[in-house]
Amino acid sequence: MSTPFPFTAVVGQDDLRLALLLNAVSPAVGGVLVRGEKGTAKSTAVRALSALMPEVDVVSGCRFSCDPDAPDAGCPDGPHAPGAFASRPARMVELPVGASEDRLVGALDIERALSEGVKAFEPGLLADAHRGILYVDEVNLLHDHLVDLLLDAAAMGASYVEREGVSVRHAARFLLVGTMNPEEGELRPQLLDRFGLTVEVAASREPDQRVEVVRRRLAYDDDPAGFAARWADEEAAVRARIVAARELLPSVRLGDGALRQIAATCAAFEVDGMRADIVMARTATALAAWAGRTEVLAEDVRQAALLALPHRRRRNPFDAPGLDEDKLDETLEEFGGSDGDGHDGGGDDDPDPGPGGGPGGQPEPDDAPQGDGDAAARPEAGEGGEPQPSGGGGEQSPARAAEPFRAKALSVPGLGEGAAGRRSRARTEHGRTTGARRPRGALTKLHLAATVQAAAPHQRARGRSGPGLMVRRDDLRQAVREGHESNLVLFVVDASGSMAARQRMSAVKGAVLSLLLDAYQRRDKVGLVTFRGSAADVALPPTSSVDAAAVRLESLPTGGRTPLAAGLLRAHEVLRVERLRDPARRALVVVVTDGRATGGPEPVALAGRAARLFAAEGTASVVVDCESGPVRLGLAGRLAGELGGTAVTLDELRADSIAGLVKDVQATRRAA
Repeated sequence: MSTPFPFTAVVGQDDLRLALLLNAVSPAVGGVLVRGEKGTAKSTAVRALSALMPEVDVVSGCRFSCDPDAPDAGCPDGPHAPGAFASRPARMVELPVGASEDRLVGALDIERALSEGVKAFEPGLLADAHRGILYVDEVNLLHDHLVDLLLDAAAMGASYVEREGVSVRHAARFLLVGTMNPEEGELRPQLLDRFGLTVEVAASREPDQRVEVVRRRLAYDDDPAGFAARWADEEAAVRARIVAARELLPSVRLGDGALRQIAATCAAFEVDGMRADIVMARTATALAAWAGRTEVLAEDVRQAALLALPHRRRRNPFDAPGLDEDKLDETLEEFGGSDGDGHDGGGDDDPDPGPGGGPGGQPEPDDAPQGDGDAAARPEAGEGGEPQPSGGGGEQSPARAAEPFRAKALSVPGLGEGAAGRRSRARTEHGRTTGARRPRGALTKLHLAATVQAAAPHQRARGRSGPGLMVRRDDLRQAVREGHESNLVLFVVDASGSMAARQRMSAVKGAVLSLLLDAYQRRDKVGLVTFRGSAADVALPPTSSVDAAAVRLESLPTGGRTPLAAGLLRAHEVLRVERLRDPARRALVVVVTDGRATGGPEPVALAGRAARLFAAEGTASVVVDCESGPVRLGLAGRLAGELGGTAVTLDELRADSIAGLVKDVQATRRAA
């Protein structure tokens, strides 16, 4: 077994370490979501925490780690006789992004359940993590239904497996830690709310601290065991402090004054629901226990707010998490004072984050800075043949996006098999059952009627004599289900001089931002290609972060000629590369332009040939027609015809005005 990097040897990141330690003291806090850029010791700190967790006593032979002092009455391996138990280190279980539902919650042996009537259950990762740590790296990339199952188990302290009328329940109480890089996509706000605490981490900009990070990392890589031995005393001190804080926790008093401050703070920041109040109360109590006190003070409430509230204020996907600390201090001061029992709810000392220096800042061995493929837009002077805005034909200052609106969904025609999402029809693991087939590999979703129908004709030949159905592997049928998939929505945006009129570009950005909001809600990947001057740029390679696309869109400059063909060809190349990476994910190309093509020889003919490449490959497309004015040339509609897609005006993107657009897309594709 490899030696983990010592928790107390990690440099910086006090908030990260404190949040992890508070959950170690009181798992009821509800876990930690760690957000930050790559290479900031997120995974290193989490893995290091497992070595600090106190040992646990378990019933000997129990696969579900029952506590011998209070065994689970409904344990599938029970009932447990008093007596034999064993001590072992608390486990840290890692949930891979690509894990299946069966791997997470466990699986029933359906064949034995049908033929023998026994609950043959193979525990999953939730059972392994009971009374330990469950770590999900890149939790924002985990399928939504797995996140739902995970957070439900964390909230209820139990996992339920239901298959074809057979039920299994077991205890599942664990310290939940998720890490994510916001550049790769966000969690939905309602899922963010299910994590007790959140911390933002970033690499230090102080040269001396960065030097120390590198020095310690190199020393650890050269001799992991020796490096860990040098930090053994600090590790033992933190481990002992966790044990002491756990013992003190039941004695900590949360007075009425502190409760009023908690309630007032949550109300002042307009967080939804009551979960924030409860998490803040538990966190403030854990802070007091960690500091060795039996009374919750005002600084405990303040620190709890900084850890428990920022992610709960993120109502819209483009809102940055955060908290106004001046407003927080004003609220705490207004509702501070006596708690009614003569106890002062205030204090001046900050909670001690613990010995050994703050953790964090330690780069992980496999992390390395990577470019995001962003290319700077090229400013071009205005050229002939293109209407120019009043400021001339050069690059214009970016226009602000108009207020986004609710856009009707665009979908890819046909039936896909991509990642689960909410846009286009697809064969998925979840959804309505549409048929049955023989299983390919392990059986995951049994089609009971089809299985019985397959087994019934062979009962006499198999010598059936009792009431039970004799089922063999060849009889089992997998349910075929239809749900929805996520897609790659690739925006191809015209940023040329003909689009540079400020009012028009503001409306265009507002429309694209509205479609980005829709893509966020439907769990799509998005990409952004822009064209202007003499070339096209990939402003954002395909990513799950619609936040990043919104940022690039906001700063998009305009001006110059309209190299429409270059934009389409660059988009075609982006799709070609993405198909190699993720062949199951279908694409929807959204071209935002007035349809003009200028610059170079035969620009209109070149654009037509480029557009026909998409039509030949069957790529779904929509052209958002940005042409304005009393006289319209209809060039965007002509481009849509070449693409094999459909055209829609900016006005038609709103509300119910494009109710028939998806039908039009599908009708056009069928006709083609």
